This record gives sequence, structure tokens and C-alpha cells, in this order.
Amino acid sequence: MVRAEEGTVKMDQAVYLVTGAHGFIGSWIVKRLLDAGSRVVATDKDADPRRLRLIMNDDEIARATFRECDVTDGEQVGRLVESEGITHIIHLAGLQVPTCRVNPRLGAMVNVIGTINIFEAARNSAVRRIAYASSAAVFGAPEDGDRAVTESDAGGMSTHYGAFKRCNEDNARVYFLDHGISSCGLRPLTVYGVGRDTGMTSDPTKAMKAAVVGRPFHIRFGGSTDFLYVADCADAFIRAASTATEGAHVFNLHGETVEVKQVMTEIERLVPGSAGTITVAEAGIAMPSALDDSAIIAAIGEIPHTSLASGVRETIERFRILQSEGRLDTKDLDE
Repeated sequence: MVRAEEGTVKMDQAVYLVTGAHGFIGSWIVKRLLDAGSRVVATDKDADPRRLRLIMNDDEIARATFRECDVTDGEQVGRLVESEGITHIIHLAGLQVPTCRVNPRLGAMVNVIGTINIFEAARNSAVRRIAYASSAAVFGAPEDGDRAVTESDAGGMSTHYGAFKRCNEDNARVYFLDHGISSCGLRPLTVYGVGRDTGMTSDPTKAMKAAVVGRPFHIRFGGSTDFLYVADCADAFIRAASTATEGAHVFNLHGETVEVKQVMTEIERLVPGSAGTITVAEAGIAMPSALDDSAIIAAIGEIPHTSLASGVRETIERFRILQSEGRLDTKDLDE
């Protein structure tokens, strides 16, 4: 059992590099780090901070240092880590399932080579530890009913994306064995909240947005899944990057395992006018519906757990504010 060696580092002593900072989870990590008073260097190949602007104002965003960086360029990544005095890395940059399916070569370049470049930069710098995004996509189709899967159940991946994530976990282990670089890879499943706008498991969040703007929406998967509110997910990555755990570890991130239809019920409760306009498919996604998170709790302590009811309410409330300000983009509802 892995336990923290010295608790968490003092925030004012750390300089965090967040890759993929303009993505969904990355934006929330930047927000939570800045809320805690941390020094943040945020990087993304995409220079558009539109997701950050959904959850922060321009003055708050300006407290972070932004640098454009392509993680497939190892020299560029190395220069950035060295020049900014990075001590901790939270690596989110990556391509999602649809892109990896259509273009596996590009997916491997970004998701695998990009991650190797992060570890190489750490090896040649003062970086103390890395937290990186793995995924529940490393699990194959469930074989044992509703049993919550543990970390050791990984395998049988059905997508290039899942295979790339598993490859990153193995490479992280070798970097610890060869170079002593400590890391934590985190495996979330269905993460939801403001800013989630791509991939099949974005559908529950899109349904919340559709209800706010008065549009019908069909969630393309049903059954049960492990829902994780994005703020909790962000806090888990920050804890993983900040806690002194030696070794290369991989942890499941568990939120709340519920039926997808319950999301529809919560939406209808909060937006009564949406009753009958949100529909849910019958077939579930080909991944386990529950993740066992006892290992991460033993290693770095209890992770915040926002209930589905509270997470849906906070998401809808924020969508309503954005709509009232004329800033609620609905293009993702047409995809």
C-alpha cells in the first residue's frame, strides 16, 4: 500500500505546468489551482481559451502564465519546462477516441509520444512528480456484472485510445525504474460539467445544456456508468501531482455509479419544461459501470465526491448564467 511520504507540497513553492489547459478537465484544473493561489503555467496547442472563459473571468485567467506548446515537439516541451522552472506537471494533452479511431498514427503521436516527451522533459529538469490522464478506456467490456473493477482488471481494450493510455501507464513505470521519476496516472470514466463538449460521454452534459436552451436531446448510451463531477476530477489530479508518493502508480477515479436515466430525471426536476424532451438509449457503453477507488484513497487520502444531484444542479445553474450573458455556445448540440 502506497502512502504519502511527506503530505502535500506547499502550494507557494510549486510551479505547476498544465498541458491541455484549454481542454475540459484542463480548464478546471487551472481554475482550481489558481483558486488555491498556486503558480500555474498553462499550455495548449490550441490558443483559444474558450472553455476557461466559461468558468472564469478574464482577470482570473490572467493570473496564469500561458505558453503555446505542441507536446509532440520534445525540444519545445523541454525548453518550456526548463525556462519556467516547473516543479510539478499535470499532463492532460491528448486526442480523444474519435480522432484516434480515424487517425491512429496522429493519436499515437500526441497521446504516446507526447507523453514520452513530458517524461523526458521531467528527467532533464527539477520536476518532482507527474500526474497524467489515463482513462477507464484501459478496461475492456465488463465480464462480471456490476462489480466495481480494480486497477488490476485493466486489459482487453477496444479502442486505440485505450491502448495508447495503457501504453502510457507502462512507459511511466519504466521511467520510474530507469530514472526514478514518480508519477500518478488517473483513470476517470464519465466526467461531466461545464465545458464538456466532445466525445460520446459528453452527452449527459449536452443534455443539461439542451434543457436550459429549450432543445430536445438524445443521450446515445444508457445503462449505468461511473459519473464524476469535473471539479472533483480536477481536485484529484491536483492532489495526485502534489502528494509525495514514490513510484509509478495508476489509480481509478470513482464518482457515483448510477443509471444514465437518473441524469434525465435530475434534469427534468431542475428544468421542468424539459420533461419528455431528453431521451436515453437502451444500450450501455462497453466499459465497466463502476470503478473501485480504494487504492487512491489509501495512497493520497479521500477525494471529494459531489453527488450527481449537486453536480447536475451546479452545471445547469452555470449554463443559465452563461445563457443570460449571451455566452452559451450551443454548436456542440448539433454534432
